[in-house]
Amino acid sequence: MPNSKRPPLPHADRIEPPALPLTPAERRLVSSLATPGAVQRWLNLLPYNVEKGGETLRSFRGVVRTGTAHCLEAALSAAVILEQHRYPPLVLSFESIDLLDHVIFVYRGAGGWGSVARSRDPGLHGRKPVFATPRALALSYLDPYIDFTGRVKAYGVVDLREVLGRYDWRLAATNVWKVEQVLLDWPHRPLVYSDRRADRWRRRYRAFRDAYGYKPWKFYPRRDRWTALPPDVRKRG
Repeated sequence: MPNSKRPPLPHADRIEPPALPLTPAERRLVSSLATPGAVQRWLNLLPYNVEKGGETLRSFRGVVRTGTAHCLEAALSAAVILEQHRYPPLVLSFESIDLLDHVIFVYRGAGGWGSVARSRDPGLHGRKPVFATPRALALSYLDPYIDFTGRVKAYGVVDLREVLGRYDWRLAATNVWKVEQVLLDWPHRPLVYSDRRADRWRRRYRAFRDAYGYKPWKFYPRRDRWTALPPDVRKRG
């Protein structure tokens, strides 16, 4: 296993990783990405998959092959990699009022819950493991989710092992559409977000986009809890 020589992790919820038929290149990559922070940095360097040739939902193997990932592909890749390092393959799914949902990988570290994520929106990337509960983690995404149409209305945490069984979501050569359907069907818990607060952030978002032509990130509060952003985002003021 990629982590066979590593000391045991301290949390009771760490798991025994499944044996996967990884290629040598995949195994080297997995071995080199032993922490959520390392996986986040790897994902930050991948171009975002804008699906120019049609919609995709690639497995980890497909992401490695193509060198690009959108949000759900990134979450699945993080789940596969970190499962090999004994993290449960947990994802958190956000439901938005405009049906443009978002999915992130989540985990429990020594200091709390954190996440690994890739997005076209600067504020929807990863979070440091400092949140007391998955709900508290989800709440940190509410303000950055606001754009012209988006607004989180609910979230759900899913253990991919339990809901997908023998379905090959990890290494399939084809699109893994069943994952998307499972997440759409999964019961989500509502998150209360006032109309006044949403309207305030939407006005601020519109003003920034009108003035600068790109999505803001520096004016969001508590950015100290965010993980590092991709280089192309950080260089923007």
